Amino acid sequence: MKRLLFLLLPLLLSACLGHDRPSPVARDVSSYTPPPAEAVTLVSGKHSVGHRDFNNAKKVLPEVFAGMEEDFYCGCKYSGKDVNFASCGYQPRKNAARASRIEWEHVVPAWVLGHQRQCWQQGGRKNCVATDAAFRMAEGDLNNLVPAVGEVNGDRGNLSYGAWTRTPTPMYGQCRTIVDFKNRRVQPREEVRGRAARITLYMHDQYGLRMSSQDRQLMCAWAKTYPVDEWERQREARIVALQGSGNPYVSDPQQLAKRCG
Repeated sequence: MKRLLFLLLPLLLSACLGHDRPSPVARDVSSYTPPPAEAVTLVSGKHSVGHRDFNNAKKVLPEVFAGMEEDFYCGCKYSGKDVNFASCGYQPRKNAARASRIEWEHVVPAWVLGHQRQCWQQGGRKNCVATDAAFRMAEGDLNNLVPAVGEVNGDRGNLSYGAWTRTPTPMYGQCRTIVDFKNRRVQPREEVRGRAARITLYMHDQYGLRMSSQDRQLMCAWAKTYPVDEWERQREARIVALQGSGNPYVSDPQQLAKRCG
């Protein structure tokens, strides 16, 4: 019975969610037009305030997570780029070399940010980075970037989040995040589901990305079930100081209530 309730939780919660309510950060994606390149201003200096491209975002992310050096998906401690396997009971699934280093993970994958854009269709991510300032802005948004064990980051790829079991079969030692390659989905550990949901909702609203009704219901359910924690508050304050803007779904509970009901 407990397992059944777990699997039905997102659907039960979503029945109470109002998805047609306006939100100050939500957009009608059917009519959304990305900003022209000349309207996008990016900064590069470590002490500058504003949006950065991905390369420059990576230069300030260590500052965002200073004193909070814990991998997103497995809870592994890290120093610099080196992962401490013993801190989280991590065991590489296949790629020990990549597992040993921290990478910067896009919670909303770069593929989701760009694959519908003309630049992507004409040359993939590399072309978008070279020619599309609006894509570079989204790709480098600090709100969307978290530290992750490289192997898990690679396995996640552009797969969607989901929840399908309370008793996951371990894939990476004691890590509780699992990947379903066959059905192309990832179940993140419970500790970060609320964080992932609020980031996902923000990115889709901020950049006019399409989201299925099922995914929206799940993200709203997670955002309500797993409330904002101290990790998010510290991260939010640091992002605002560096980027000039954060995630309203973290800083203002009323925004999430309007978005999800």
